[in-house]
Amino acid sequence: MKIETKYSLLTFYKFVDIPDPKAEVAKLYRYTRDIGLRGRIFIGEEGINAQITGNIGQLHALLLYLDNNEYFKDIPDIDTKATRVDEHKFPKMIVRYKKEIVALGEVYSAADIEKVKSKMSVEEFKKVMDEENDDYLILDMRNNYEYKLGHFKKAIPAGTVSFRDLQSIIDHYKEQFNNKKIVMYCTGGIRCEKVAVYLDKQGFKDVKQLDGGVVKYVNKYNDGNWLGNLYTFDDRVSTDIGDENTNVIISECHYTGQKAKNYYNCRYGPCNAQIIAKPKEYRKHMGFCSEECSHKAKEDILIRDANFDPIQYKMLRSEIKQDNSKREQIVNGIAKHVTEWLEGVEFNHKTPIKEQIILPVVD
Repeated sequence: MKIETKYSLLTFYKFVDIPDPKAEVAKLYRYTRDIGLRGRIFIGEEGINAQITGNIGQLHALLLYLDNNEYFKDIPDIDTKATRVDEHKFPKMIVRYKKEIVALGEVYSAADIEKVKSKMSVEEFKKVMDEENDDYLILDMRNNYEYKLGHFKKAIPAGTVSFRDLQSIIDHYKEQFNNKKIVMYCTGGIRCEKVAVYLDKQGFKDVKQLDGGVVKYVNKYNDGNWLGNLYTFDDRVSTDIGDENTNVIISECHYTGQKAKNYYNCRYGPCNAQIIAKPKEYRKHMGFCSEECSHKAKEDILIRDANFDPIQYKMLRSEIKQDNSKREQIVNGIAKHVTEWLEGVEFNHKTPIKEQIILPVVD
């Protein structure tokens, strides 16, 4: 009889001033590795930011550790943002020092964060959504590729490719959002904490944050207010939200324009563009986002390995490094393989489409 192991994914953070974060990194890495957790934890002068998977016993042990640490005790929302998963969603355990636990370009103290904190509960936010309350502008503070996969109804995108882009478009925000009440949200809440400080410094005074972010809301409500899938920074990448009655797909396949929800990276390494695609179409196009990438891949063989492709490109590149006399034979063999795979396949895109800053516009 097989006993089913129950796993959960924890997403949590805490802004707290840590004078020696590298010492905390070393201690927590040893502990999480020893008890078998997997995930990604960043610790810096600002505090801690973590995404972790483990079974019930492992996570209970982690919570005991956090509760007995002077910096990491009393972390909010650990339980309400926990998500049941079928297995580990990270390949290994990483605990690293990071000057900013979420990168905006400036380190903020816990006092900075606390000073401007103005949170809207998930209950209040649901009321705003259900009543179609126009008093608030709903701002999705995630990046464009996240928004494209899924977002709350009536939310407008931040317009960024990277979180740091915010500083370059703040004047546009002032023009578009002038004198408007804003409630912003992000995946788990952490980005909004820093954005609140930054916006306050820029003169925005009526800004609220969705408490606990998207994760806390969708863990409590399955009401159809969320459209599409949720982009997550773990092995799932694209996560279904809701059930057969409330889950809708709003994103489109890169190759066909049909509704699709799976996120992939272009297999040509130097490109690495993120694309949404149907799995069948991704395989059909060999994982390349464009005709240009497929041609370049045949020339320099910088192709990522994939479970649907029998060729082990990384191993072959290593062979060439060890014996350059094999280069011509290996490159020709790979070029032949790619050409045969893509025979008769057409790409909608001749060149890679890179994410761009899209300035948000309020109707």
